[in-house]
Amino acid sequence: MARRAQRGVLPVVGALLLAFLVVPVVALVVTATPDDLRHGLAHPLVWPALRLSALTTTASLVIVVAFGTPLAWTLARSSGRAARLAETALELPVVMPPAVAGVALLLAFGRRGLLSEVLDPLGLSPSFTTAAVVMAEVFVSAPFFVQAAIAAFRRVDEALIVVARTFGASPLRVFFWVALPLAAPGLLAGAALSWARALGEFGATLMFAGNFEGRTQTLPLAIYTALEADLRVAQALALVLVAAAFLLLLVVRAVLARTLRPAEAAP
Repeated sequence: MARRAQRGVLPVVGALLLAFLVVPVVALVVTATPDDLRHGLAHPLVWPALRLSALTTTASLVIVVAFGTPLAWTLARSSGRAARLAETALELPVVMPPAVAGVALLLAFGRRGLLSEVLDPLGLSPSFTTAAVVMAEVFVSAPFFVQAAIAAFRRVDEALIVVARTFGASPLRVFFWVALPLAAPGLLAGAALSWARALGEFGATLMFAGNFEGRTQTLPLAIYTALEADLRVAQALALVLVAAAFLLLLVVRAVLARTLRPAEAAP
């Protein structure tokens, strides 16, 4: 009886944390009436922020996938100390506070930053522009894609790569025709997580790009601005972000389930 009672305690303790995580999201949904949503979404602050978020997150995702996929493949195929150090460096933006990330970007690419002597002669000053929003989103979201891509590439059967090389396939051909198709589900899941992180980025964007409507004001910044004047607008925007995040999580779970199912079915 005592052992059974002890086993019953653990689910209850876990349920408390689950409730703590779920209740705020439920409150966000159930306290919004249809009239509140219509009023919030009709505010002039909303659609410029939606358009800018769609534009910048798409651009950041394209950059992350285009540059992160070759990087992940290289690191997945390497085993030296330099590769492990590079993987550790890639994880820094994940644990770095967003405000710190924004200051770091400003000190690197700002008008008086580390690279200003290189950028100024070219007429490039990305800080407090739409480009700065994209840079901030790339900085904070790239680790999510690269780490997922590394794991996906490491799951590719080495024997298939060896066979392809034996038949005379070049390293690029092996990458595009063997590794990429086999790792595609993991890459897709990583891309979804990366896009979700970029969509929710706030601190680094505020510090490096500012909060200028139509130019650098993304959805999270619009929520921050609206909260000072109209809670209904902030709630409507928050619901848009929650819905997008929920759909992305469903995509990621479906992709991962499809990826793991063959492995579980294998003898």
